Amino acid sequence: MPREMLVNVADGDECRIAIVEDGRLEELYVERASLSSHVGNIYKARVTNIEPGIQAAFVDFGLSKNGFLHISDLHPRYFMCRGEEHTEPVGKRKALKDRPPIQQCLKKGQDLIVQVTKEGIGTKGPTLTTYVSIPGKYIVMMPWMHKLGVSQKIEDDAERARLREVIESVKLPEKAGFIVRTAAAGSSKRDLQNDLAYISRLWKAIQKRIDVDHAPCELYRESDLVIRTMRDIFNSSIIKIICDCDATAKKIRDFLSIAQPRFKHRVTFYDGKVPLFHKYKVEEEIARIHSRRVELKNGGSIIIEQTEALVAIDVNSGRYRKNESAEQTALKINTEAAKEIARQLRLRDLGGLIICDFIDMRSQENRREVEKVFRNAMKDDRARCRMLKISAFGIIEMTRQRMRPSLTSSAYQDCPLCLGSGYVRSPESLAIEMMRLLSMACSQDGVRKIELILSPQAAGYLQNERRAALSQMEQESNKKINIVGDSQYQGEHCQIFCYDEQGAAVKFPQ
Repeated sequence: MPREMLVNVADGDECRIAIVEDGRLEELYVERASLSSHVGNIYKARVTNIEPGIQAAFVDFGLSKNGFLHISDLHPRYFMCRGEEHTEPVGKRKALKDRPPIQQCLKKGQDLIVQVTKEGIGTKGPTLTTYVSIPGKYIVMMPWMHKLGVSQKIEDDAERARLREVIESVKLPEKAGFIVRTAAAGSSKRDLQNDLAYISRLWKAIQKRIDVDHAPCELYRESDLVIRTMRDIFNSSIIKIICDCDATAKKIRDFLSIAQPRFKHRVTFYDGKVPLFHKYKVEEEIARIHSRRVELKNGGSIIIEQTEALVAIDVNSGRYRKNESAEQTALKINTEAAKEIARQLRLRDLGGLIICDFIDMRSQENRREVEKVFRNAMKDDRARCRMLKISAFGIIEMTRQRMRPSLTSSAYQDCPLCLGSGYVRSPESLAIEMMRLLSMACSQDGVRKIELILSPQAAGYLQNERRAALSQMEQESNKKINIVGDSQYQGEHCQIFCYDEQGAAVKFPQ
């Protein structure tokens, strides 16, 4: 089905690219100038710590957080036999059980060439690999590998054989493996040769920097979001590219004139008064992306809850009411939900372990049907996915590659009151906790006056509902207690100050 690509960079602070199919948002990519992505960047890094217990190393590659390198992402050239030339065939990594312990492969202070595969999220640092890849429009070069691979998404056997024959007929750089990308389907030999020449020149420039620069340093920086999207996502199914910035539209034309000259006329500049995303009603859909509840057309809904490493998705029947059997109702809602879940995973860029709880179905045939619909819907996803069969409880477990922090985590921050939990203590509960702290303060030797500062709501509750208990505490301990309500203190935020006879501060707790 024909699609359109909308490029919004008019504001300057943020670049947004939307893929719209039949007026419906299918893919969304966002990059803020202040939070540019590091995925794909190549660095000369230094090992700072080795953890044998988790078979991983922490690596300083020049950012604020050290990167995480697991033994499964360590290239064989870093294995024990230093004098030997280690290479691996493309797409066939050495099994984890056949790899030596990481403490025998690396040492503290050792230099490595690494590439960022996943941005850090929460307290976790970025994930790194020593399997370096340099992408072009049609070909990916993988240094220190060998052999040639063709993308599995090219399903036509004749086309796969043609592409393999074309690449093998070209003189390839030594000590490097190559993968023919999905975008290469239908491309000419000249297109592939030009792409190969480009990435070969790029790798030579990186090699020179490897020999000269000292770790930690950046060797190669990925292109900006606009060029990455043109390179990785644009194909013949996108009939129009509409951009609201003249300079960016020219940059896209210049890129396409080199990579795919026959498509450069598809780029148009939008100069309307109504903002581009509002014109195509994309802004409304983006607003709904951040909601935890997604309504389905048939009246059902899905609920999406995200944690650092796991996403839980629950399917509900909601308002769906038809005179059908419970089994047929479940099948219809689950089928629609499967398609929507696949779309939401792409739009929100959710990754890690994903648990999808569908409505229970007794029929094995119906379970397989939902599973089939879900797998077909996930075929359009560029991220690597692995899905298990639907269980007897209606649950599908899957993993999805996380390329960058999810859209919600990059646009929102944790609430300072609830710290992201979604719950704030009631004034009564907080008052009970404060009474315990005041009791502890009253038991301290040398304290004559206690001042408690907290939210006005909790302070009002203490001064009214707990006045008798506070008065009794003052009499029994012979200490003065002062409760202060301050609007700057919200939620559980509070402070206790203790003073002696002379008014000097006393450390609490001692």
